[in-house]
Amino acid sequence: MPDEEVAAELERSAARAQARGGFAAAAAFLERSSVLTLDPSRRAGRALAAAQATQQAGALDEALTLAASADAGPLDEFQQAQVDVLRARISFAADRGSEAPRLLLTAAKRLEPLDTRLARELYLDALTAALFAGRLGGAGDARHIATAASAAPPSAPPPRAADLLLDGLAVLISDGHAAGTPILRNALRAFHSDEIGTEEGLRWLWLAGRAAGFIWDYEAWDSLTMRQIRAARDVGALAHLPLALSTRVGVHIFAGELEAAASLVQEADTLAEATDGRIVPPYGALALAAFRGREDEVTRLVRTSTQDFIARGEGMGLTVSQWVTAALYNGLARYEDAFAAAAQAAAEPHELWFSTFAAVELIEAASRSGRSEPAAQALELLSESTHASGTPWALGVEARSRALLHRGEAAEALYHEAIDRLQPTRLRVDLARAHLLYGEWLRRQRRRLDARKELRVAHELFSDFGMEAFAERARVELQATGERAHKRTVHTLDQLTPQEAQVSRLAAQGHTNREIAAQLFISPSTVEYHLRKAFRKLDVKTRTQLAHRMS
Repeated sequence: MPDEEVAAELERSAARAQARGGFAAAAAFLERSSVLTLDPSRRAGRALAAAQATQQAGALDEALTLAASADAGPLDEFQQAQVDVLRARISFAADRGSEAPRLLLTAAKRLEPLDTRLARELYLDALTAALFAGRLGGAGDARHIATAASAAPPSAPPPRAADLLLDGLAVLISDGHAAGTPILRNALRAFHSDEIGTEEGLRWLWLAGRAAGFIWDYEAWDSLTMRQIRAARDVGALAHLPLALSTRVGVHIFAGELEAAASLVQEADTLAEATDGRIVPPYGALALAAFRGREDEVTRLVRTSTQDFIARGEGMGLTVSQWVTAALYNGLARYEDAFAAAAQAAAEPHELWFSTFAAVELIEAASRSGRSEPAAQALELLSESTHASGTPWALGVEARSRALLHRGEAAEALYHEAIDRLQPTRLRVDLARAHLLYGEWLRRQRRRLDARKELRVAHELFSDFGMEAFAERARVELQATGERAHKRTVHTLDQLTPQEAQVSRLAAQGHTNREIAAQLFISPSTVEYHLRKAFRKLDVKTRTQLAHRMS
């Protein structure tokens, strides 16, 4: 039975819950408030608010149902536009396919005369969706969206961090890295500001972190994704957590922290089970399996994912699959296979992040298989972004890649440059690969003693990371110099299941069982069960010992 007094009190309770970060509770209050509202216009407005809060909580199907209830109206023009926005964002969250850019672009244009600020946010959403659609985006590809975004009304001064991010990405796509990188740097500085509100941070920090990867800024990639994950966990914004987790997986992989990466993949899977299961991209699992050197697992994941990517129109997924396949085969020293995969991944350079990483794999595979022209072309593409960036990571990877195309003293100088630039950074995987390539080059110059030093470092690093294929490649090369290297033995940490490793890592960081349970959506007794098993496998008796063992 309708009751406006109760409905209004529920609406106030929802506002209090949302202020504390309780999106799920706010959604429940608002939904009930809508049901109890007699006035049709007010009822539709509360249903719309309930749909928005439900989408924030990650319950996409329920949000669509509430949106349909709101759409029954009556709604004013701005509210109707908000329904379109909600449906477009749900389309992207659910499928990340080729339909989302068109829907988001349409919503952005509709909002321009009503709310410039919100319209620019929708253009950023549309551009993000176009990057995911990639080569399968059709008329809604990234260049088309970038052109439309550049023509949109400018933001009111001073520009928000999200405005700078939109401008930077649009310019980078339309005009290249030299023009876009400085604007993106300004955006990243803005996102590091304490003035970023919770809502803006939740919405865009993951994309800002990914943009940092576009311009080879590892430190910003690390800090921004961590900041969003903490914020999303604090307020229970499950809709924003999966992409942040997926984006952060690469932070740990490139640092050689594959166990930490596996923990994030496991958390994302757990989150999928706790929500509707459609909002977790599989990129982290693909990259993790490839860098671990597990061909069977990569083959299975690629086979099961590819059909889904094509059906949805998620071109970025195809690029990820091909990039990690190329990395896998370079680790296995199967350069023909690596070249074939890398050439496919690098075919569309506007799929910014992964196509650039694919170019790195292509240069190595092409140079190792006697394809100097494709290697040179890929190096030219790579250097556009690395020169514009100028970070130690960018210049170190470029020097390593360029060394593969040179001979004699020029090649050696470039290998030294790569190692010197990467040594002070956390980019341990790229450093290990520089040592490996330099060691292989030295061996082919018949400088066995010098080669042993580089190959030994590479083998030890890859073994510590758990990168089995690259470790074996280094071992074989080291053995060819006359030095015997032992194959990597299974580390005790590898005996933990993904859930045990995840729980153990959080416990080692000082979290209580209750905090771990809340974060992983499991019960405290389940946390205790996994910890008991981990303690037994790691032969530790206290959390202090566990922290030392996990470090």
